[in-house]
Amino acid sequence: MLIKQSVVDVLMFLFEEYLGDSNEAMDERDNMQIRLEEVGFQHQEIDEAFNWLEDLATLRGCTDCTPAHANSIRIFSDFEKNILDDESIGFLMYLEQSDILTPLTRELILDRIMALDHALDIEQVKWIVMIVLHTHPGEENAFAWMEGLVFNEVVDYIQ
Repeated sequence: MLIKQSVVDVLMFLFEEYLGDSNEAMDERDNMQIRLEEVGFQHQEIDEAFNWLEDLATLRGCTDCTPAHANSIRIFSDFEKNILDDESIGFLMYLEQSDILTPLTRELILDRIMALDHALDIEQVKWIVMIVLHTHPGEENAFAWMEGLVFNEVVDYIQ
């Protein structure tokens, strides 16, 4: 499972170094791969991170992820509860109840978390939320809020 944790580290590094500035950075994959190897990431971790990002780009157009009714309640499966602890689930629910996440962005985030296939801590979940919001059109305000939360370590949600 260590390899999956390293994928999150690669994603965080990519976001800080490249993706935070521009989505066009993905066009420079070869240059980024060389840089990632130079700083010590393994080839397999790098490939998995790029695949994760490519899958995210594919999911952006997904319209099947929205609930049938506006008042629908999201029930987390046992598999999701094995990946996300109570603090992370509470955090995601807080983001949605605060209108920072929409049902669609929540489902995109959950899909990307489940794709990592191992338990994440709250800090890793915050990074995944930020990466997904950054790449999703129309979520600039939500992304700005998350960026402040991640980098300023503001905690004002119920744990």
